[in-house]
Amino acid sequence: MSDAPKRVLVVDDEASITEFVGYALKKEGYQVDTSANGEDALALARKGTYDLFILDIMLPGMDGYELCRRIRSITAAPVLFLSARDTELDKVVGLEIGGDDYLAKPFGVRELIARVHALLRRGSGGDFPSASRAITASGITLDEDAHTASGEKGSLDLTPREFELLASLMKQAGKVVSREDLLRDAWGWEYLTETKTVDTHIKRLRDKIEKAGYDPSLVETVRGYGYRFRQ
Repeated sequence: MSDAPKRVLVVDDEASITEFVGYALKKEGYQVDTSANGEDALALARKGTYDLFILDIMLPGMDGYELCRRIRSITAAPVLFLSARDTELDKVVGLEIGGDDYLAKPFGVRELIARVHALLRRGSGGDFPSASRAITASGITLDEDAHTASGEKGSLDLTPREFELLASLMKQAGKVVSREDLLRDAWGWEYLTETKTVDTHIKRLRDKIEKAGYDPSLVETVRGYGYRFRQ
């Protein structure tokens, strides 16, 4: 295992924010790059490997949503949105286009660091105890310790949220899991009432399953209730 510091790209057009966030993360031992606009940030993302992206939504030119979409075509590294707008709609949009968490401005150092630690632990599989917790169903084995999903046909390249969705479904393989339960399991956001974001991520999960050579219908839609992973 590499001991190299985690790399974080912070994108915000407010210098005070990039300085504040960058300083806080560097104190925690992270390697931090910053950018003031989406175009330059995308160029950095294409040139280097980052473990986490922190994106303001209201960026000049290419906004944070579009930047997230383009980052998602390059990497599955987690994305944390920053925004002065703190509405449910903003959170839902951010989740639907591939974001992993959302932090409203103004925010404190402790909350920022807690969110960053949590996202990076989930992304590396470090959020789980040492005892092996592997689940196998329909030819796919999901290992929560290693944070991998694979089988004879190969590995699934999943974002942290897609992994959490698959884990929730596979742990209850053969049973119907409601959208509300999936939202709680994958995001821990009980207060979000808009569950259509789950449908969007399920579609992406099916696409990843198919791309890896497996049957996308392993994740079944149970109309009016939720989703079920075939045993």
